[in-house]
Formats: sequence, structure tokens, C-alpha cells
Amino acid sequence: MEDIVKNDVLDIARLLEDHRAEQVMALYIGEMSDWTDYFIISTVRSAAHLKGLLRLLSETFAQKSISPLRPRKLHSREAGWVLIDCGRFVVHLMDREHREFYELEKLWFKNELIYSSKSS
Repeated sequence: MEDIVKNDVLDIARLLEDHRAEQVMALYIGEMSDWTDYFIISTVRSAAHLKGLLRLLSETFAQKSISPLRPRKLHSREAGWVLIDCGRFVVHLMDREHREFYELEKLWFKNELIYSSKSS
């Protein structure tokens, strides 16, 4: 089961990078977290880019039979940070401003980096 989840995390991180998300990274945080095992963090370039990535992720989740927890329509696109909780992993899609302000990768720096895009 663990290998399946890790493979899904790596697939999603690569998918985001392939679709021009920036600074994509995946961290194993299971040692420090009791509510999830992985974070996927990426920077989106615009509201339209975010919308496209959300559509792509929705399709990918359906293909992989991944059901985000508490699925709902995301009206917070203007907020600059969309969090998708898939249970064993969480996807963070952030605009540049929020990414630089919250610095999630620095907050979780003691955890294992399992993926980092070329633009990181």
C-alpha cells in the first residue's frame, strides 16, 4: 500500500511539472505528521493555470480511483492557495505570493524530499 501511495504522489508531482507548474516538490512527512504522509507543493502561474491544473487533477484522480476528502467545488481560487486533501497525501497549489509567504517546504524541511522539479 505504501508503495502505491508513493507512486501516486510521484506521478502527480511529475504531472504538475509536465503541465508547467513551477517549483514542484513532494515531501514525505509521515514521520512528523499523524494526519497525512506526503505533501505535494507547487506554484501556479495564474488563475487560468490553476483552473486547468484542477481539471487535470480531477481527471487523474478519477483514473487512479483517488477520492479527495470532503470533495467540494473550489471557490477559493482567488485566495491564491488551493489545498486538496487526499488522505494519505495533500496537494498544495499556490500562487507565488502565498508560496513565498508560507514557505511550506521550509516549515517541513526536516522531512524527506522525494521529488523536486527542475525549476525548484
